Amino acid sequence: MNKLIAVPILALFLLTIDYYVFQGIKTATQGFSESTRYYLHITYWGITVLTMFALFVYHFADPYWLGRNVRTAIMVGIFTNYISKFVMVFFLLLDEIWRVIQWIYYKIVGTSPTPVAEVAPPVPVSEAPAITRSEFLAKAGVIAASVPVVGITWGIVSGAHDYRIRKKTISLPNLPASFDGITIAQISDIHSGSFWNRTAVEGGVEMLLKEKPDMIFFTGDLVNNQADEMRDYIQVFNKISAPLGVYSTLGNHDYGDYVSWPSEQAKIKNLQKLIEIHRAMGWDILINEHRIIKEGDDKIAVLGIENWGAKARFPKYGKMDEAYRGTENIPVKLLLSHDPSHWRAEVIPQYPDIDLTFSGHTHGMQFGVEIGDFRWSPVKYVYEEWADLYRHENQYLYVNRGFGYLGFPGRIGIPPEITVIELKRG
Repeated sequence: MNKLIAVPILALFLLTIDYYVFQGIKTATQGFSESTRYYLHITYWGITVLTMFALFVYHFADPYWLGRNVRTAIMVGIFTNYISKFVMVFFLLLDEIWRVIQWIYYKIVGTSPTPVAEVAPPVPVSEAPAITRSEFLAKAGVIAASVPVVGITWGIVSGAHDYRIRKKTISLPNLPASFDGITIAQISDIHSGSFWNRTAVEGGVEMLLKEKPDMIFFTGDLVNNQADEMRDYIQVFNKISAPLGVYSTLGNHDYGDYVSWPSEQAKIKNLQKLIEIHRAMGWDILINEHRIIKEGDDKIAVLGIENWGAKARFPKYGKMDEAYRGTENIPVKLLLSHDPSHWRAEVIPQYPDIDLTFSGHTHGMQFGVEIGDFRWSPVKYVYEEWADLYRHENQYLYVNRGFGYLGFPGRIGIPPEITVIELKRG
């Protein structure tokens, strides 16, 4: 649908929601003073006007003139505003449904239901004035609508940089003796273009370095779209080092596929610049290739491919045959592949001797619940493997929950992750 039609229709729908919720606000605040109600109403409609202005600017003007952080703040504000209003609409609709039930009852029975139903719930103090059902539901809706606001705010202020170290031990029967006990740290999905707190990011890097891993893997999405997003963070991430090296690969966002470029040459130049940033930071970027790691006479292979996603909307740039060639006789092979759907689609059926694959990409959707061994996030309905460790026969996959964030500048229930995996022989 043409946006000249779609955007006004969307705006009209949102304004309808605004007006409907406003009726509930009036009911919920009817006990307030007249001046308080006046300022609340002015604030409510002022936010609505600003929201409509932002909606039309985003679709019909250049949204980038405000700057990245301001633009993100506006979009999060709009999202939070209407999520809260939809929650309140649910409570208001309960009142409407009850009115319909009353109307049907009256039509069938011919008498109005007992007026006691209009009082809910009864007030324990006998002398206190009763609250009507409509007022009770409106006030309950206001309270419930505040929950998304509090949750989203907490997810930004606290959750965005609440880095967690997650440790796993994996036994590989073919692991050479010299590599028994080797530790590998993994980070993924930095998305430097979304960062808003450099000090907190530096703290996350320090947490990684305190683990003193033997090797470090980065599994893609260094930026959101453009290499220049790393300008202020090169000096943060170039501190990452390990005795056996830092190895990295590309994710779907690194190619600049989601923005318009003045020319194909500009897009190619951006990718080349991003690859050079990896190298300038001391990271050995693997582009459909491998490295042989040696300890005495023992060897393991680290393979890295470009992004390869089994989902239709994600690119398949990776070339496993090129990365694999030359590793056939290496007893243990470790693969860096950004998208976890690659593991089940190509690695398992075609490369059964890839012992352990490291992926990211999903972020755990930056929203979910993890209590003990129980894990849930909406992203599980898209990706069968979306967080933590998976096994198929003798092959393993670890999906990192991501170091950064994209879109929503925070995390709720799925904190950013630094993975430390110890490989054991046996």
